[in-house]
Amino acid sequence: MRAFVLTGPREFAVRDVPAPVPGPGQVVVDIDRVGVCGTDVEFFTGEMSYLHSGQATYPIRLGHEWCGTVSAVGDDVDRRWLGRRTTGDTMLGCGACRRCAAGLHHVCERRFEIGIRGGWPGALAEQLLVPVSALHALPDEVDAVAGALVEPGGNALRSVRGADLSPGDSVLVLGPGTIGLLVAQLARAAGAEVHVLGRSERSLAFARTLGFAGVWADGDLPDLPWAAVVDASNAPGLPSRALELVEPGKRVVYVGLAGSPSMIDTRSLALKDVTAVGILSASAGLDGTIEQYASGAVDPSPLVAATVGLDRVGAVLGGWRPADAGQGPKVHIDPRL
Repeated sequence: MRAFVLTGPREFAVRDVPAPVPGPGQVVVDIDRVGVCGTDVEFFTGEMSYLHSGQATYPIRLGHEWCGTVSAVGDDVDRRWLGRRTTGDTMLGCGACRRCAAGLHHVCERRFEIGIRGGWPGALAEQLLVPVSALHALPDEVDAVAGALVEPGGNALRSVRGADLSPGDSVLVLGPGTIGLLVAQLARAAGAEVHVLGRSERSLAFARTLGFAGVWADGDLPDLPWAAVVDASNAPGLPSRALELVEPGKRVVYVGLAGSPSMIDTRSLALKDVTAVGILSASAGLDGTIEQYASGAVDPSPLVAATVGLDRVGAVLGGWRPADAGQGPKVHIDPRL
């Protein structure tokens, strides 16, 4: 099969690689759609922290936001999975440690992360090998575009849950990228008054098309009682800004990751009696995200600017966008093109 292989910073090729064969407890998925993520870009540039900690090495096969159809199953897997449309969890815990036993497989010390950590090949390929335990079936109401946005949506839904919002609460989302805009959409669906803070005029202009209560540059931000501030940016200065802006006794949620350490003053955290919530992974939010998409409560499709084939992955990671791309922040890959 064909797969995108990253062999070093900005070194890549689409190669013919052996097609996966399912072992016990595993399935093979024919990939329909894959999202290109900021994490993939960090691997492309060589900045991703896992490369420096030894949790990931080149060559690497990227792709963790995906959907497709099960085409083969291991001998012990229920054959009713064959032909089913699905997406899946990125985080593959060992299944034996105390964290996995407690339902915290996404922070298992020995976990694989598909297309990210431990060498498990990702979905930027024609097929993907994945444990059946990681699968989440997609209903007909969730098409391929939305299906490949379930994984980022799961991170966003967990962020909204972490914000502990009540209907009518004012929430501020920092960063109008894919995760930030999904946080904003899901928070609005939960009844919150949603505002988005961004920097580039292009991203702000697109965010305004989605109908939120307010979309602001920093100098224009109104002084509102923010019941929660969700940092979905990659700016190292915004975690402290989130803490500065949130109402005392309320919540800040950190789902974005900067390329360098972010500093907050824990004295402010304590003296404002603020709860800080960190979010890693979509795992516990995947089913809820599928339900939100299937019901029509959230439509993530405007976030996808373009869909291209495997041969264009390297260019996309380098910042290229098709001339006819829309305004959204996300580019999808269809390996069948």
